[in-house]
Amino acid sequence: MEIESIIGFAAASLTTFSFLPQVIRVIMTKKTEDISRNMYLLLNAGICLWLTYGFLRTDYPIIVSNLVTLVFSLTILFFKLRENKEGL
Repeated sequence: MEIESIIGFAAASLTTFSFLPQVIRVIMTKKTEDISRNMYLLLNAGICLWLTYGFLRTDYPIIVSNLVTLVFSLTILFFKLRENKEGL
């Protein structure tokens, strides 16, 4: 494996797993009132674009990290949208 890929996977791992504490907290508490819905909508759109870019370039660090990040971020957004719906 090339040094660029190692650095890419390391950076991707750190930024991707930085979402994990928030995901765990949202799942455990089921509370998202302090989380911005619009920020997570934009973030998920950006992650989808990064994922597309990774597939177009066949760049595995980008593909893997953005797939995992998308799962984490969509989980948070799901709970946020569910909370907003229940609050109506």
